[in-house]
Amino acid sequence: MTIDPIKEAGTRGLHDLLLGAVAPRPIALASTVDAQGHVNLSPFSFFNIFSTNPVILVFSPSRRARDKTTKHTLENILETREVVINTVSRAMAEQVSLASSEYARGINEFEKAGFTEIRSEQVRPPRVKESPVSFECRVQEVKVLGTEGGSGNLVICEVVRIHVQDRLLDPAGKIDPVKADYVARMGDDYYCHVHAGSIFKLPKPAQPVGIGIDQLPTEIRNSPVLSGSNLAQLAGVNHPPSLAEAAEFATRFSGDLTVRGSHAERLAARHRYAQTLLDKGDIKTAWLVLMIPVT
Repeated sequence: MTIDPIKEAGTRGLHDLLLGAVAPRPIALASTVDAQGHVNLSPFSFFNIFSTNPVILVFSPSRRARDKTTKHTLENILETREVVINTVSRAMAEQVSLASSEYARGINEFEKAGFTEIRSEQVRPPRVKESPVSFECRVQEVKVLGTEGGSGNLVICEVVRIHVQDRLLDPAGKIDPVKADYVARMGDDYYCHVHAGSIFKLPKPAQPVGIGIDQLPTEIRNSPVLSGSNLAQLAGVNHPPSLAEAAEFATRFSGDLTVRGSHAERLAARHRYAQTLLDKGDIKTAWLVLMIPVT
């Protein structure tokens, strides 16, 4: 399927497709106040971090598709230029969904959703006690992207205070992703839960750069066995082992690489053996196995 977003602009189908395609999206639970001090709390999934020096978060309260009106969050921000962005854990998900209801102006969604207000240090809007992390922000700019239904308004926020629940931090002072227990938005009514079973660790390529898949030997690069991920693992090294290392390794290698058949069958067996090592993260040994001549 190919879609022309210009011709389809503003349609429900395009909206649904985009939310399903660009996912998962982190959730900004934004707390604001209006000029009279009335508190508002609402979630937004058009949200991310865009700078660390200064610390800049950006989220987008879009115009309502049905009538092009703006949301109370945006109206409050234009009045006060302040917001607190609170992150969302799985334990908060149902309450956050309730806070997304379109209550009348002046209604406090903290009370409706059962969240606890905590006074902020640098800005007027309160923060959410239950949130893993809260960012007190001053608004640098609101960039209007359009006036039609579905048009976004980029709220560019400079973070002036960060509050992190101590229980989230590991001994190195980093946030443990399992303890954070975040949820993210998918398309339609779907969410994504970041839990221990869904988290994996992927080491960065060797510094300064990996050799790249284009530099792999042809028989490895064109392997019918090794996947693109396997090739990327092999290509992430600064340089493969030397011929001397490979020769020394061959003298002490105790694995069984004896396979009868054609050269192609023996080569495929070798690649399958190396693949088992790559699946365990043992990239160097996989390289050494692949460098043993196939006889």
